Amino acid sequence: MSARLLPQHSALTTAGRFRLAARPADAPITSTETLVLLGCGIVAAVGVLLLEFKLKLPGHAILRAVPPMALGLSLVPRRGSGTVMGLGALATAGVVLGAGWGETGYGSLVSLALIGPVLDLAMRSSAGGRRIYLSFLTAGILANGAALATQAGLKYFGGGGGGKPLALWLPQALVTYTAFGAAAGLLSAAICFRWNDRQLEPDTA
Repeated sequence: MSARLLPQHSALTTAGRFRLAARPADAPITSTETLVLLGCGIVAAVGVLLLEFKLKLPGHAILRAVPPMALGLSLVPRRGSGTVMGLGALATAGVVLGAGWGETGYGSLVSLALIGPVLDLAMRSSAGGRRIYLSFLTAGILANGAALATQAGLKYFGGGGGGKPLALWLPQALVTYTAFGAAAGLLSAAICFRWNDRQLEPDTA
């Protein structure tokens, strides 16, 4: 696969706590890197669909989706890595749900599907540790915001969503979806990336 398709991201490379074998910045993605990304997507999907924290609070599923994605970005610091993981997560979700396993809401599936591509978009201009943390924070809030909108729409139009009526559910959900999205992003960034203020050269790949 061409290096131009998934070029290395210099800020992620510098700040990442976990690394595969170092390779030249212009090297194309390897089959090992591709498998690692797909594997992280699979882990994220399995976590969302088959694990349950029993927090009983709306929007907490993203806590199981973002850490594997963050690990993937640390191990394979390339532009577009989040989208590859997202494809792996979606394919896994299709298999798991098609087999009749796991139970999750549509909102959880939306955040699972979006978090990888949204991380890619948020990371486009990241040029240091603080920017990476901010990108994770933003991506977590945006992905869970989309999940919130999905669940609210289902409740409003009577298409599902279950649980409390919209009027009772929405005030709490606005707080918890935002808080869990922010927490998932920041905690994942702290685990997988260093807080590094050193200014990096712009990534020209």
